[in-house]
Amino acid sequence: MLTSITDIVLSILYTVTLFYTIFWLITLLEEKPDKKVRLKKYPFVTVAIPAYNEEETIEETIDSVKNLSYPKNKFEIIVINDGSTDKTRQITERYIQINQTVDIKLINQKNSGKWAAINKALEKAKGEFFICLDADSIVEKEALDKMLPYFCEERIGAVLPLLKIKDTKNLLQKLQWYEYLVNMFYKKLLSHLNCIHVTPGPFALYRTDVIKKLGGFRPGHKTEDLEMAMRLQKNYYKIIQLLDVEVYTYPPDDIKKLYQQRKRWNKGSVLNIWDYKKMLFKKKYGDFGMFQLPLVLSAGFIALFIVLFILYQNLFKPILRALQNLALVNFDILTFIKNFKIDFIFLDVNYYRLVIMFVMFSVSILVLIIAHRYTKERIAKQGIWSLVAFLFLYYIFIGIVWGGIAKDLILRKKERW
Repeated sequence: MLTSITDIVLSILYTVTLFYTIFWLITLLEEKPDKKVRLKKYPFVTVAIPAYNEEETIEETIDSVKNLSYPKNKFEIIVINDGSTDKTRQITERYIQINQTVDIKLINQKNSGKWAAINKALEKAKGEFFICLDADSIVEKEALDKMLPYFCEERIGAVLPLLKIKDTKNLLQKLQWYEYLVNMFYKKLLSHLNCIHVTPGPFALYRTDVIKKLGGFRPGHKTEDLEMAMRLQKNYYKIIQLLDVEVYTYPPDDIKKLYQQRKRWNKGSVLNIWDYKKMLFKKKYGDFGMFQLPLVLSAGFIALFIVLFILYQNLFKPILRALQNLALVNFDILTFIKNFKIDFIFLDVNYYRLVIMFVMFSVSILVLIIAHRYTKERIAKQGIWSLVAFLFLYYIFIGIVWGGIAKDLILRKKERW
């Protein structure tokens, strides 16, 4: 009975995977190259850098903004020290004293959360455009010159850069390097359908008046950037993803930090989509409501099912069968070992499942190749074993993360930073 149910679910997954693969390939084929646009004027820009215990990276982050090729009298930097207990405040104050040719302000406040820190900067912002930049990220010099020209329509609310991992020092960070490139490629495709559901912290560029009109940032279940994207979509603003503007960020370097971060991100997706559930399957929100939101809401639980299926087939089922065989000999282990033999018959192989697995694996390879081509990176840059680990292990990890999310949702446990 369980096997038949499993085959039915796998058939659905197989069909959905093929459908979306064909859909994205058609979208890719129909994609028109971005027109090279140049900046005709230099509007004033505010760059907000919320920081909590960022003593190791805050100076490098501010320095990357200070060194933008954009005219120095046309942007301001606002650092919001959100109750840091390390030397973030002292390092920033020293940096401001040394670099007085650039307009840099420091706001100190009690620890209130990232969303509150960004709103504090928004209150003080003088810029026509407003940027959020995480305090552990580094932006390329030409970023503003490349991004601002895309605000060619009033309904464009945000423009996003290509995020890449900086300084991969261990296998875990190398796996994230692949994950980021694949996600950025997907977001580029989503951009053409106006289906982006998150505006990440590293150098997301907004129209200031639009953000203020929408009421500023909200907690968003510890994912304020996702909630803001949902609100932009609800109010029919467009979000554009670029791949020719690079911003680098430092990823978690141990499994516990990565697990907590991914759990917060994905749990925030579910809870924010639920907050905006009235947008689900509504034609007036276009592909975003009919296609993207249902996909994001269900994708994680599909990943959880796949992990549980793999565990059942390769761990629980063999153990259960071994226990049944041991029971036949009254748990006489020596007799069991003496009579043990590998009983493999080709006709017993579930070739249907093998075909499904082969197709899904082929799709993953195809996406990786195209994503690397579009982000101008070599597919083996992080080493062949890192690539193999990403293909076979990383999404099992994501499935485990969704197991934690399912547990938290059932127990109604709130997420922590």
